[in-house]
Amino acid sequence: MLGKDVKERLRQDFGRHPSDTGSPEVQIALLTKRIEALGEHFKKYPKDFNSRRGLLKLIGRRRRLLKYLQSRNFAAYQALVEKLNLRK
Repeated sequence: MLGKDVKERLRQDFGRHPSDTGSPEVQIALLTKRIEALGEHFKKYPKDFNSRRGLLKLIGRRRRLLKYLQSRNFAAYQALVEKLNLRK
């Protein structure tokens, strides 16, 4: 799980305004950090299949949010992908 300070820092970095919690940019950033944390978890516990299902659900949710952002605001999508280093 992400700590409160990590979430607040992500909201400040990716939010549209100081109290922004619901914009796609913030949600994608939070999901990306959770996915990275689960990646570390699976290095230690490779047979944890129940958590793997949750990881796949998070990846799908992030993919849908990225697709939404790409269709609505392509410039913000490109900036976010570059900042989070999602595409190679």
